[in-house]
Amino acid sequence: MTSLTLALSKGRILDDCLPLLNAVGIAPSVDAGRLLRIPTQDPGVELLEVRPTDVPTYVEYGAADLGIVGKDILLEHGGGALYEPVDLGFAVCRLSVATKNDSPLVKNPRHNFGRRLRVATKYPEVTRRYYATLGEQVEVIKLYGSMELAPLVGLADVIVDLVATGGTLRANGLVEIETIFTSSARLVVNKAAMKMKHAAIRALLDRFVGAVASA
Repeated sequence: MTSLTLALSKGRILDDCLPLLNAVGIAPSVDAGRLLRIPTQDPGVELLEVRPTDVPTYVEYGAADLGIVGKDILLEHGGGALYEPVDLGFAVCRLSVATKNDSPLVKNPRHNFGRRLRVATKYPEVTRRYYATLGEQVEVIKLYGSMELAPLVGLADVIVDLVATGGTLRANGLVEIETIFTSSARLVVNKAAMKMKHAAIRALLDRFVGAVASA
């Protein structure tokens, strides 16, 4: 039997995809606890639980045959080395530009401060590409958390971050001014594995497609 390994993002996506894994027949067969390699209901499929930003790397380099990860992370990573056959349709959010309620950028997102716009984000590559399409060079400040604080203390003019409901932005006196793209969880596949384990991966993909269609 051909064995397959599926890398999963820790956190929200892992929680959100458990019903889907059940529907596909590859939910964890044991209480994962602190396990990082998790057996499933299907003896031919093992799960790896890794940091969200590491999922594309595990799949790209063949440590996992498949992965489930947000589109935002794929775009930041650069997904050219992976197949992305299925939009799983959950963990939907948007990557947006936000600023203070009283910023001149609210009325004019292209407002000229007489210097490069300062943008705080954990998505530096996506951010640079986005502003490049607008013909703007920006100063990108990489942060790993508490993104909403950056405009409030003058660290940045705007932030680029994921937004689901917008509640955190509103609570901190920020407002969305532009949407870069909508993100959702995607199933990705290692290109070499798709050739070497084609039948097993194709069968698993078909189970995912069927489960998503009937959800």
